[in-house]
Amino acid sequence: MSTEEGKTGHDVAVDGPEYVDRPQGWMYRSVRIFGSDLWYASPKVQLLMISLVCFLCPGMFNALSGLGGGGQVDATAQDHASVALYSTFAVVGFFAGTFANRLGLRLTLSIGGLGYCIYCASFLSYSHTENIGFVIFAGAFLGVCAGLLWTAQGAIMMSYPAENSKGRYISWFWVIFNLGAVIASLIPLAQNINKKAGPVTDGTYIAFMILMGAGAVLALLLVNADKVIREDNTKVILMKNPSWKSEFKGLWETLFQEPWILLLFPMFFSSNIFYTYQTNDMNGAHFTTRTRALNSLLYWLAQIIGAMVNGYCLDIHSIRRSVRAKAAFAFLVTLTFVIWGAGWDWQKQQVTREVTQSDEYQQDGLVDWTDGGQAYIGPMFLYFFYGFYDAIWQTCIYWYMGALSNSGRKAANLAGFYKGIQSAGAAVFWRLDGLKLPFDTIFGATWGCLAGSLLIAAPVLLFKIKDHVTIEEDLKFSDETIEDVIAGPTEKRIESEA
Repeated sequence: MSTEEGKTGHDVAVDGPEYVDRPQGWMYRSVRIFGSDLWYASPKVQLLMISLVCFLCPGMFNALSGLGGGGQVDATAQDHASVALYSTFAVVGFFAGTFANRLGLRLTLSIGGLGYCIYCASFLSYSHTENIGFVIFAGAFLGVCAGLLWTAQGAIMMSYPAENSKGRYISWFWVIFNLGAVIASLIPLAQNINKKAGPVTDGTYIAFMILMGAGAVLALLLVNADKVIREDNTKVILMKNPSWKSEFKGLWETLFQEPWILLLFPMFFSSNIFYTYQTNDMNGAHFTTRTRALNSLLYWLAQIIGAMVNGYCLDIHSIRRSVRAKAAFAFLVTLTFVIWGAGWDWQKQQVTREVTQSDEYQQDGLVDWTDGGQAYIGPMFLYFFYGFYDAIWQTCIYWYMGALSNSGRKAANLAGFYKGIQSAGAAVFWRLDGLKLPFDTIFGATWGCLAGSLLIAAPVLLFKIKDHVTIEEDLKFSDETIEDVIAGPTEKRIESEA
């Protein structure tokens, strides 16, 4: 083992003729020609990879769901499928951290990407056969797959970055992920540009299926967490010798050692419940087919803007992290009452669910973008800000969880708790919609859960977020040592940026 002066002027770690020096830039590192390319195992590249997987799988799913009713006129099939989806998601998601830690993140992601294509195919089948049983099965199967995928994704996003860049990493992921939904929303918008009523076209479903399939294959190209080395030359804290017993025990220890995490559970529960009202009871019930597609596009575009704004604000290094946590909490409270207060002002002026399901309303009562003025411009901006709010809520939760620990093992368990409880909340609210409760009732329950969960989580968000979590503290939840998580000289990478 020796060092040589590379062409870039940096000392480059080499091991005989296996090493070459590549050009400067974050995508290029001094790596072995035969062996693991360390630039590919960097947090940034792995974040890009998982972002593209979610771009193609959940991103397309979000665009499909954003149409309201899964692109169908009657939302019954999607309601039943969503109850099945989020019910299995809740169970699998809660324990998925154990599977991710035992099987490895790459294999967990690969398995998790399988269900999206089948789910989309079930709606294509439903358009021709009205086989609701297939749709419900596809929803349940997707819940199993999504529980694994999102837990592995959360572990990567929270544990791979260094502490001072977690907000940016979360925002980069959220931008790429939601860019999938933005682009996917252009597909039904283009294909249904002249369509004011009826389900979306077969071509819309087929396009989604192809893209989702590509995402499932792409998941196989990630590396496992033990190969990743951060910019500060540390590795992700895991378990050297994970077993099913050790990981189920770790699941319990995550709660037993820090029981105040339970105060975050209502916030987890509330983090997806608003999709039911927004996609089905607002967008799906009151707008024409093409206008629903446009609203969906604007919703996911707003997510990109919200994620970028919030992610970079959460990483303002001149302000202590504990102070940023308090500011983020105040911002969440403000948005919850401003945006949802405006939403209530709009909702109380709308017709009932029974009226929206009448043939007369479907023919003449739906709002189209050509209506303009108060009829469309106001709710268009409201729907946009619903998307902005979603991004702020989600990125804040991920950032708060990432601030609690830098351990990949603990992050996987937290992500599992988050996605499992989140899905339980979604299952409850999709079921409420399936029972055809009044729109006003579902709106009020949604707003009440959001506001109440912030109140319950306040002690954790305001007082438990530290300015720094030490390696020694994270190692209490692992069988690794400091030597295991500090990259050796043969693994040290050259960083060309601060």
